[in-house]
Amino acid sequence: MFYDKPIMPADGFAGLEEIGQIALSVRDLPRAVAFYRDTLGLPYLFDAPNLAFFRMGTVRLMIAAAEEGQSASASILYFKVPEIHAAHTALTARGVSFVREPHLLARLPDHELWMAFFRDPEQNVMALMSEVRG
Repeated sequence: MFYDKPIMPADGFAGLEEIGQIALSVRDLPRAVAFYRDTLGLPYLFDAPNLAFFRMGTVRLMIAAAEEGQSASASILYFKVPEIHAAHTALTARGVSFVREPHLLARLPDHELWMAFFRDPEQNVMALMSEVRG
């Protein structure tokens, strides 16, 4: 069921709605920076010790070097793209290996939701998503 307006709880906090930053742990920070900057084309913002930051529209991505004994993150990043087949073709040409080709995930009342899944060099799952209207 979809709601047009969120219900305001008694405490006045409407709830979480927008992602500001996503963090991923990686074993090889330079390799991850090269992948996100050069292969995926994310704008590189800045770095700090053992960290690198990228702009993804209004969301910031933080890549952190995993500490001793820490495993890589299992988070999934969903990249919104206007045309999933064009994005898939371009990224495949850049060496991205997709584990699931672009496919229709759902037909919604006003659009279709398409997705394609791939992994980064650290084996984190990533996805392309496209909301195709009419």
